[in-house]
Amino acid sequence: MIELPSLLGRAGKHEFGFTGMAYSATHRHARISADKVRPIADLIRGERVDDALAILRFQPQRGARMLEKVLKSALGNAEDQRAPNLGGLRVVNATVDGGPMFKRVRPRARGMAHVIKKRFSHIKISIE
Repeated sequence: MIELPSLLGRAGKHEFGFTGMAYSATHRHARISADKVRPIADLIRGERVDDALAILRFQPQRGARMLEKVLKSALGNAEDQRAPNLGGLRVVNATVDGGPMFKRVRPRARGMAHVIKKRFSHIKISIE
């Protein structure tokens, strides 16, 4: 079996103090394009949860509100499962994947038609 290199570098997960128990939350079928939310998710990946919430609070984009709700939900899941150290939790994974599309047809000149794609996304955040 081939072993893939770690994305966290040589030190691995233990350098950052991860406990090994991940708490996650998802927002499926969010009515926003994944391309609009991904740059905001890149801002909070690897940050502490309270710092990530502060970063998202001062972002003007609509996608930041959605990420903030999902992050608060993941934090609530950690509280419900009695996480030992709520203050030391970090965002270990923030992914935004493309979802389904509504396809609409717009009439154009000379009898043509163009397809308008109304895109959805799936937002997932994991904290440890």
